[in-house]
Amino acid sequence: MPTGANSQRPRIGAHLPIKGGLHEALLLGAELGCDAIQLFSRNPRGWQAKPLTKEAIDLFRKTRRRTKISPVLIHANYLINLSAADEIILLKSIESFREEIERAIALGVDYLVVHPGSARGCPENEALEICALSLNVACKGLEFGRLRILLENTAGQGECIGHRFEHLRAIIDQCPKLNLGVCIDTAHSFTAGYDIREEEGLESAIEIIRRTVGLRKIRAVHFNDSRAPFNSRVDRHWHIGEGHIGREALRRIARHPKLAHAAFILETPYDDPRADLKNLEALRSFVF
Repeated sequence: MPTGANSQRPRIGAHLPIKGGLHEALLLGAELGCDAIQLFSRNPRGWQAKPLTKEAIDLFRKTRRRTKISPVLIHANYLINLSAADEIILLKSIESFREEIERAIALGVDYLVVHPGSARGCPENEALEICALSLNVACKGLEFGRLRILLENTAGQGECIGHRFEHLRAIIDQCPKLNLGVCIDTAHSFTAGYDIREEEGLESAIEIIRRTVGLRKIRAVHFNDSRAPFNSRVDRHWHIGEGHIGREALRRIARHPKLAHAAFILETPYDDPRADLKNLEALRSFVF
């Protein structure tokens, strides 16, 4: 792999808070020098969401035009489980995810990121089928415009599916009309068993991605170090260079030419995003 600067560099940013309104994430992103951002469009830990007003939608779109931030990602709420064996949870998840899609379309964002869900209560293959069916049902009849749904790989904690890229390929194959993309999470990949700490391991993971979901489907990378050790199946994001993946390994990922077309989004822990500038500066130093 070349060690010099990429001819194309990824657009970089972070997941930012929406306190004060969805448009505030865009304003903060511009203040922090982000090319791209990710946000929630509602409370991520509740089933009920306040409807988006026309004023909120118009302000978000106007602010985006002014800041020129692109791409913009929304992360779906954490309660959604599109592979749930429990029928009540599954129906609520499908309804909630459809609402997430409708909100993302109204706001005019580029990507909506969702976890495939948990297989607790049924075999893995059946859970993959349920997830694909749920996606097809949730999306039925909607006009997506610019929006594209991204499946995020998981750490495999509990009985979560999506910790192998073969899982994501199986879901994508069963949703041919949806043009699904993929969001790679570096911490999830590492704790799921992809040893990306050394160049050989990273190249092996990239080759698996190429053979399964395809590199062009990788539209975003959640760029995190891991507080949990390799192959632990535990989901614990950590600050860049302070976890088990390490700074040099993350540098190689950020500079990999086969990922340069994707947006790199930090999901490192923070209390105040302005105090988290060191993570953004680390990522920026990797790609410039």
